[in-house]
Amino acid sequence: MRSHIEPASHPRKLASELGLTTAEYDRIEATLGRVPSTAELGSFSVMWSEHCSYKSSRVHLQRLPTDGEHLLAGQGDNAGVVDVGGGRAVAFKIESHNHPSFVEPFQGAATGVGGIVRDILTMGARPIALLDPLRFGDPATPPSRWVVDGVVRGIGHYGNSIGVPTVGGEVVFDPCYQGNPLVNVLCVGVLPADRVQRARAEHVGDVAVLIGQRTGRDGIGGASVLASADFSSAGDDAKRPNVQVGDPFAGNTLIECCLELYERDLLRGIQDMGAAGIVCSSAEMAAAAGLGMRIDLDLVPLREPSMQAWEILCSESQERMLALVAPQQVDAVVGTCARWGVDATPIGAVTDDDRLVFTRGGAVVHDAPARALADEGPVYERPVVVWEHPLADEDVDALPEPDDLHAAALAVLTSPNIAPPEWVTHQYDSVVGSGTVQGPGGSAAVLRLPPAAGWGATPSDPRGVAVATDGNGRWCALDPELGAQLVVAEAARNVACTGARPVAATNCLNFGSPERPEVMGAFSATVDGMAAACLALGTPISGGNVSFYNATDDQAIHPTPVVGVLGVIDDCATAVPVTPRATGTVMCLIGAATRPGLGGSEYLWRTAGRIAGRPPAIDLDEERRLQNVLVAAAGDGLLRSAHDVATGGLITTLVEVCGDRWGADITADPTLPLHQWLFSESPSRAVVSVAADAVVELETRCADADLRCTRLGEATGVRSLRVGDALDLDLVTLAVARQRVFDDLFEADEQAAAAP
Repeated sequence: MRSHIEPASHPRKLASELGLTTAEYDRIEATLGRVPSTAELGSFSVMWSEHCSYKSSRVHLQRLPTDGEHLLAGQGDNAGVVDVGGGRAVAFKIESHNHPSFVEPFQGAATGVGGIVRDILTMGARPIALLDPLRFGDPATPPSRWVVDGVVRGIGHYGNSIGVPTVGGEVVFDPCYQGNPLVNVLCVGVLPADRVQRARAEHVGDVAVLIGQRTGRDGIGGASVLASADFSSAGDDAKRPNVQVGDPFAGNTLIECCLELYERDLLRGIQDMGAAGIVCSSAEMAAAAGLGMRIDLDLVPLREPSMQAWEILCSESQERMLALVAPQQVDAVVGTCARWGVDATPIGAVTDDDRLVFTRGGAVVHDAPARALADEGPVYERPVVVWEHPLADEDVDALPEPDDLHAAALAVLTSPNIAPPEWVTHQYDSVVGSGTVQGPGGSAAVLRLPPAAGWGATPSDPRGVAVATDGNGRWCALDPELGAQLVVAEAARNVACTGARPVAATNCLNFGSPERPEVMGAFSATVDGMAAACLALGTPISGGNVSFYNATDDQAIHPTPVVGVLGVIDDCATAVPVTPRATGTVMCLIGAATRPGLGGSEYLWRTAGRIAGRPPAIDLDEERRLQNVLVAAAGDGLLRSAHDVATGGLITTLVEVCGDRWGADITADPTLPLHQWLFSESPSRAVVSVAADAVVELETRCADADLRCTRLGEATGVRSLRVGDALDLDLVTLAVARQRVFDDLFEADEQAAAAP
């Protein structure tokens, strides 16, 4: 076998085209002690990209709390794993697929689902639920509607086809996302607590087995080309080949095949081939144990035989895994995969050095230290300046009451950011698998965990989890640190409203270019705010994702951290709904006092078209006390419903609690201007309902926790919401109007597309 490695032609030019800087190229040469090959340049470009190496964010992410008593796996693993008791654990993580979803909405969103599902699968878990926090531009414009339609169809296509329900998320519209939508997807999976899989090459001689689809040219350079560069409004059609193409039916058989391999204990390690393909999975597994790997690229099953070595290395073709198998178990692994109709091909082995060696046609085309690729990439301390919004210091809370309170309320309640997105959620299967206790429309999704033999759980075990995602780019645009605290608190509060105890968090940090000091200032402040909130609320960060370069023509999106929080509920039957199940219950506002909270609010946006002011202040200790009261009261059967106060303010919460089934006569707080009381988005508040004879008990619990408990009124069968003499909303008519918001925006496009 020839040992000489052919250097790349015009290597510096190629390095630049692949997104490597001059300094990074020089470092590669110094690491190798020679001119790199084309394959090596391809490998370093994807492994040292922002998407894979976190080179601009790593120094800041170290400030996040990552330790927790319930965490079995966390930072550095494919997903966080939380011990939920009863012999079971839950894996969960959120990821982004923003740029691919702008270039090719359907496939970008579909493969985003496939990618996060495989992250969960690699931990040994069966995926059981998806949540999709989405951000789009102005829905009144055809380009945005085209992106929305493709993204929603893509998520529905992949999730529905693999039988994993989509149980929650968000749909948010803002002009800042016009040229750069955000498609974040969270997946939850369940596994035996003692069977967590690891992506480590710990045994020399173990065989590397490629499991799943054949390798093609789709997705080549996705990590470096799509995820590490700004967009241009001139068009990005040339980037379409960088978008992966998914096959959910192959993904479904891959899930079942891998779960059987885990059950039979046939694997010693496994890694998803997501961003950066074979080179990433092999480098990370080898580097994790200080070993090496040698792989013959001639053995990799290809869809296109003409592929060059670097293309095989960097392809992001979907539905593929790299497994490490003891030599004596290879036949059993190949046979198991064959029964599922899944290809399994031995392509290499673990070596006792630290080298990642790839051969093609009898020649070595790649020989580099695995750790240099996976762990020793560049780390940048980018210049940081304080992020400042030009209107952040405006005193919007001093604005007078609206001339027409009824019109203002309708404007907020029929906002696309607040109206029920049933046009979206009805395209998803939210109940497949029979584990959904509460799905779309709840404060948080509640999932019953499936029992399994040997997990220490019986078929009657009622244990479950609740999970919610939240984000608010307007708050974070006005004050990134405070905004991040509010986002974490809201996600945890939503979980607590169901009666589940928040135990861990995952994050997806969506920002503009890290090369802009003000963006890094916002990023740094966001991390600090998130760290403070997670520490205060006992929700350590178990993993996540950073997505930079979310900008078009140098116009960045709002700083948009999206947070997912997982909570544990001992008995799913006690999960608290948003809406009371009967009339005669007393509705109470509990928690903090209503504070000025119109800064960055939906009210200000809908009535004035402006983002201004400071976000509402938060007392994290007060927030923690509220969540403790919610969880304890739910566990004791005291609460008949609970829903947090957040975007849109108290009026939105009340309308969502009543729905079109109930009504209420509400007494307003006379100490506040009515528009502040109705539309303030100040945190640490929830509307709960209890039986009339339980109000005193609720008041006592709140007083013991130094929280307020204000009786708002009684839920009635008269389907109207009245606030004194100031506001009277017909909830049946309002429900129809809110339902029509998405239908009016998107049905015309559907009809036009269906026309002959």
